[in-house]
Amino acid sequence: MNSRISDKDKKDWESFLSNKEPLPDKDNKSKKKETKKIKTIDLHGYSLDSANETIKNFIIKSFNDNTYKIIVVTGKGLHSENDKDPYVSKKLGILRYSVPEYIRNNIDLMHMINRIQVAGIEDGGDGAFYIYLKKNKKK
Repeated sequence: MNSRISDKDKKDWESFLSNKEPLPDKDNKSKKKETKKIKTIDLHGYSLDSANETIKNFIIKSFNDNTYKIIVVTGKGLHSENDKDPYVSKKLGILRYSVPEYIRNNIDLMHMINRIQVAGIEDGGDGAFYIYLKKNKKK
């Protein structure tokens, strides 16, 4: 190995030491981990009309915020008054069935949604559902 340092190497070293610009940390250079936003809305106690309007506004706001998943809690309808009225459907009057149907029938909302599915037991099971939103490309 040569113990002599060339003038060019000395000049490069001095230039390096005098440079105030920080060096990039290549060891910690990893892909930026994007945390996916998840929001929850609880529709217990809402009437059907107010629940539909609320969920519509919530989906639009969540889409604009680039939310990944919405957990919608509707409840299972165990305390519904529909059981007492023989002229009202046991299923259609309950938010659990009506809200997802309202969303599926709203074309504007469906343009923002990838899929809708029943929630896992940890998030409410049959009394809740997930809405997976598309990425908002306008943002």
